[in-house]
Amino acid sequence: MPIVARSRKGKRRTGGVDHRACDARIAQLEALVESLQKTIEAQAAEIADLKRRLGEDSTNSHKPPSSDPPHRPPREKRERGKRQPGGQPGHQGHARELLPVSEVHDVHDHKPTNCGNCGRKLRGEDPAPQRRQVWEIPPVEPTVEEHRLHSLECAGCGKHTRASLPVGVPAGAFGPRLEALVGLLTGAYRISKRNVVQLLSDCFGVRVSLGSIKRIEDDLSNTLAAPTSEAKAFVRSQPVAQLDETSWWQCGKKAWLWTAATALVVVFVIRFSRGSKVAKELIGKDYPGRVVSDRWSGYKWIPIKRRQICWSHLKRDFQKIVEVGGEIGAIGEALQAQRKQLFEWWHRVRDGTLKRSTFKSYVCRLRAKVQDLLRQGAACSNSKIAGMCRDIQKHEPAMWTFVRVEGVNPTNNHAERVIRPAVIWRKTSFGTQSDAGSTFVERMLTVAGTLRLQGRNILDYLTEACEAALFNRPAPSLLPQPTSCQSTAA
Repeated sequence: MPIVARSRKGKRRTGGVDHRACDARIAQLEALVESLQKTIEAQAAEIADLKRRLGEDSTNSHKPPSSDPPHRPPREKRERGKRQPGGQPGHQGHARELLPVSEVHDVHDHKPTNCGNCGRKLRGEDPAPQRRQVWEIPPVEPTVEEHRLHSLECAGCGKHTRASLPVGVPAGAFGPRLEALVGLLTGAYRISKRNVVQLLSDCFGVRVSLGSIKRIEDDLSNTLAAPTSEAKAFVRSQPVAQLDETSWWQCGKKAWLWTAATALVVVFVIRFSRGSKVAKELIGKDYPGRVVSDRWSGYKWIPIKRRQICWSHLKRDFQKIVEVGGEIGAIGEALQAQRKQLFEWWHRVRDGTLKRSTFKSYVCRLRAKVQDLLRQGAACSNSKIAGMCRDIQKHEPAMWTFVRVEGVNPTNNHAERVIRPAVIWRKTSFGTQSDAGSTFVERMLTVAGTLRLQGRNILDYLTEACEAALFNRPAPSLLPQPTSCQSTAA
């Protein structure tokens, strides 16, 4: 029988051991172990999430290719033999065509004097000589016109009256074509104001200050207000619009540059919001057409039946599932296989080798497989993958709008292409420093993007707009012209 004794404080001790203290210590250690276990689990989850984020690139997330790290493996190359580098069979060449003789400035005839074989003197004429034309830019010198405003004294009252500038003569120091060139360089080619000052001096011998560049931009922006507003109204009336947005900076604050792109007209706005109110501003809250976009929450207000979810974004989401590996990765591989099959059929529809009615019947079976795979993904053990699959399920009806509605594309690549110059502008200029600067960017991106889609000359348009402002006429329209070379969105 163990010896039981009482300490001076009345604690129970057995064989010199304080059991109450031991029990308390054990309970304390168990709580510590439980706490540490939770910490380890939380840290393991955080490490796994960080590893996942480190592994994200343009192939498995919505990051642009320019953000890919140097160590990222190169993109998969096309299988050898399927498509060779360079122009493909049937591709229309772009060889330079010879100008007619009537449009050539000088013609020089070169005749051989002696036979290249025996050295004998040569005589006669070649009715069809080989023609070679050399293009060159002559030295450019600006024209400077001086306007003298005389002041004459009245013989009757003695007051002096000074002449006014005639209509069409700029009040400033620069003519409409020079102002249009400045707008082209800063707004369409994204050259910095300081470099534009240097370029005008080096190439044209024109001295312009940085302040003058800013004043020209402001005047041009005001001139373009009406045609860009008309372009926005045109976009709201189109049956299909592609929407996209990218980050921007204004006065050091985070902003967003939005675009709405149709086949022949594209518009931009810069706002401090990425919410739905900007999307409604772009296309109208009662937009009747179809919208092609990603799954960003700013587009939730658009009825699902009038949306088309971008499959390029889905491709990256499916790749993210693949990289989890195991049974979950197999779901991603199966989704990628269905996507590849879908686009093989879609390309045949575009090429005219597969009827749309047949395509629709094929997609019915494929859609059922995709729905089943998404259900499996939504029930998987990986919470992030499951959440992503559930989000895709919410938008699932909008994955197939392009199948039943002609004119709708399965991706918003068109919008991403037209917004790419804005991304480059942001990276080289670090955004804008005022509301007026952002307005200039919006309007110039709208003008340049729209005119390029229509195959129209940007410098000619800007010159015409500046001339119209001098004569108090409306600026030319940005809407598609009957004679313009009209391209379609891919």
